[in-house]
Amino acid sequence: MPDAHAKLSASGSSRWLNCTPSISLESKFPEQEGGGIFAREGTLAHSFGELILQRFNREIDKAKFIRKRNLLKNHELYDETMIDHVEVYTSVVIEKFQEAHAEDDDAVLSIEQRLDYSKWARGGFGTGDAVIVGNGVVEIVDLKYGKGVPVFAEENSQLMLYGLGAYHAFESVYDLHTVKMTIVQPRLDSITEFEMDVSDLLDWADNVVKPAALLADKGEGELVPGSWCKFCKAKSICKARAEANLTFTSYDFKDPRLMQPDEIGAVLRQAAELSSWADDVKKFALKEVEAKGVKFPGWKLVEGRSNRKYVDEETIIGVLELEGYSEDELMNKKMKGIGDLEKLVGKKKVDTILGDLIVKSPGRPTLVLESDKRKEISLKSAAVDDFADDLEN
Repeated sequence: MPDAHAKLSASGSSRWLNCTPSISLESKFPEQEGGGIFAREGTLAHSFGELILQRFNREIDKAKFIRKRNLLKNHELYDETMIDHVEVYTSVVIEKFQEAHAEDDDAVLSIEQRLDYSKWARGGFGTGDAVIVGNGVVEIVDLKYGKGVPVFAEENSQLMLYGLGAYHAFESVYDLHTVKMTIVQPRLDSITEFEMDVSDLLDWADNVVKPAALLADKGEGELVPGSWCKFCKAKSICKARAEANLTFTSYDFKDPRLMQPDEIGAVLRQAAELSSWADDVKKFALKEVEAKGVKFPGWKLVEGRSNRKYVDEETIIGVLELEGYSEDELMNKKMKGIGDLEKLVGKKKVDTILGDLIVKSPGRPTLVLESDKRKEISLKSAAVDDFADDLEN
């Protein structure tokens, strides 16, 4: 999204407000080129939202609207449900604007408004999906297209920073006393709202944002792990997060023999974070081995498990029917799995009569303990061998 280019971005504010050195740590990790599929999908959805609101706002005529909409529909990530979801968001925006306009003839709707809050965070800016101003109120309506993580408006630092930027943009023209924030997450059927007096928002900006931004800009302050680690690029190898998780393993239980219900509850809560942390570390290590050939003591790279699959189901059915098996025996709405087929026909006979009609693709490389019986593989050496073969040919 547009504010991703700001160092002290609104979208990343939950991290740099709570863990001020995180920006410095994240800078050591490369940007994902072009963004991930979910980011690109969100960008496309926002483009539809912008277009629909531009048409409502009479910023474009019908012909231009249809032409741009058709271009967006050609995107590889487009599906028919996307517009339905986006229209939930645009309907909220339009309804809120009409209510504001009914009370104030001078009310305005600004779409994809650049919102500058650099007065409190150096270089800080973002882009408000929809900003409505009127009757002493400025409201940010934000579309969240993702469905993996619920996002709520209450004390949401991203929207509060947008609110600061909107206040700063319109305070000279409007006498503003309230900032409202709305998050529409249509694929989770969620619309949440939050509002603050301008005085409270400015107090937060001066006493929370400004000092945290000064530290974050310099890469100073304490590393503080928390829920904001989820989207941090450094989460896999951050020592503060590791220490927080490992500290729990020395939890001081009341009874040295049996855990109590409150202790079990604490373990269950922490177990989810421990599992997530361990998974992040392992994914990072696998990437390092695959991309750079890094060696981690006690671990090796092996070919992962893989499943067998049919090359041509129709040919297999034909072969087995010649062996005397009926289609009803071979099918259960669809072709039976290879394991079930071996039970019916016999493993040795399947190998004999089907031969190359069943294949097993190489498994994805995975990291395992050195004690694992599987043979270690070296992606780096394989790449060198392929290169040498190319030279010889």
